[in-house]
Amino acid sequence: MPAPERLSQLTVLDRATALDVLRDGELEVTARLIASSNNALYGTVTRHCPDPEPDLIVACVYKPIAGERPLDDFPDETLSRREVAAHAVSEASGWDIVPPTVLRDGPFGDGMVQLWIETDESADPWELVQRTDPALRPMAVFDAVVNNADRKVGHILPLEGHLFGVDHGICFAREPKLRTVLWGWRGRPLADEEIAVLARLRAQLRGELGETLRGLISSREVKATITRTETLLRTRRFPLPDPDRPAIPWPPF
Repeated sequence: MPAPERLSQLTVLDRATALDVLRDGELEVTARLIASSNNALYGTVTRHCPDPEPDLIVACVYKPIAGERPLDDFPDETLSRREVAAHAVSEASGWDIVPPTVLRDGPFGDGMVQLWIETDESADPWELVQRTDPALRPMAVFDAVVNNADRKVGHILPLEGHLFGVDHGICFAREPKLRTVLWGWRGRPLADEEIAVLARLRAQLRGELGETLRGLISSREVKATITRTETLLRTRRFPLPDPDRPAIPWPPF
């Protein structure tokens, strides 16, 4: 497990520095996250600094493409890229839902490397979901945009008053696949601030963000993401569950 000094990495590192370290530092694997179905690994990334400045070490999750389990409804060897694409959308939204995430090489080949988030033990994500905590609204909108097919309670990480979301490997499908535990606002009106973020995302998806995503997912999937965003802007409401397919991932935790 991470040392105590790593518990609040984003409080001592700005996001740009975190991304630089994750991208260019020395990646070392120290453990396997056995609950993962896609060979997720725990490790550290080190930026070596000249004396007397201490080395900068951050904890991370590393998911090599070679360890991805094939899925019937997603192209092989694309899950890591989808995680990086989700981070790009998160950054563009300004909601900072996805921790700093990069695509890079590592001991087991290319893969996704993401800053490790050590959650607050005092905060219970399930309790937040049950009471439909307003702090989860941005994540619910984000999931609708990226078409997240696997928003489980365990993928919500509270840290110092902020809620992070992880495990976005099965996002961005062209066909509707939204499966989430965040249905508390289904059919309800979006807030003005949420509509403003969606409008900004639509503009960016048609420009630089869209170009970034096309380097990670297919052009048709980018187009579908734009369509989902436009639909949310047109209806100005949270989506409703589809009665013809499962609306909640299983298991939900």
